Amino acid sequence: MAANSTALPRPISGTRNEVLLPAFTLWLREIVRFYRQRSRVVGVIASPILFWVAIGSGFGTSFRSGANGNQNYLQYFYPGALIMIVLFTSIFTMMSVIEDRKEGFLLSVLVAPVSRSAIVLGKVMGGTTLSTIQGLIFLVFAPLVGVHVGVGDFALIVLTIFLVSFALTALGFAIAWPMDSTQAFHAIINLFLIPLWLLSGALFPIAGASMWLRVLMRINPLTYGVEALRQLLYPTNENFLPASLATLVLFSLFMFGLSFVMVNRRTTKPAA
Repeated sequence: MAANSTALPRPISGTRNEVLLPAFTLWLREIVRFYRQRSRVVGVIASPILFWVAIGSGFGTSFRSGANGNQNYLQYFYPGALIMIVLFTSIFTMMSVIEDRKEGFLLSVLVAPVSRSAIVLGKVMGGTTLSTIQGLIFLVFAPLVGVHVGVGDFALIVLTIFLVSFALTALGFAIAWPMDSTQAFHAIINLFLIPLWLLSGALFPIAGASMWLRVLMRINPLTYGVEALRQLLYPTNENFLPASLATLVLFSLFMFGLSFVMVNRRTTKPAA
């Protein structure tokens, strides 16, 4: 009886170590790997900034939005540029899944006595951390568009960016897992993920779009991330924030669940 009672806690501790420790190791590897590649860090931030400045300045005062029409395009496009940084970081970070498969690292992880759940958790949380940090760095430009964020709003902005980052990173993982070619990964991004951003309200408001575009934009979960950020940065009398955050939570859970399904499904294709 004494031997049995002392043996009972061991499976719980073992299960915890099989998931949390490997997940933390993979998370740390993603962070170190990304910031050692300085060209990627610069490219992820610089490209959306140039895009934001060029397009925003190009439209200038010819575009007006907001409750009183006092918002120029540089201000309107700011949340969309922030989401673009999050999108690029989240998706391109998950190219490491394909690179790890080619280098043989993924095979060594799969044959190790750890749960596959740790792979999903570590990789997704690593990409989420990176994209959240990159998105928050872009907030230093907020005063240039007349935005001064309070402490309460800042916490909600961090939550919104985290949810969008988590969902997009999990989506990138689900796309990258069955692939063995970075070219195919880029093709999927150009075909699917860039239009996902374009139809999120980042470039133009939903109200002025054609009916069929409005339908696509309303069923696009990324739209609610842009709307949540716009509501927090430019508060109005209309409060869509609770509905937007609830949609982002559901989107995140769905994408994370899809990642688990992709990792655990049976396949005849070699893992590495």
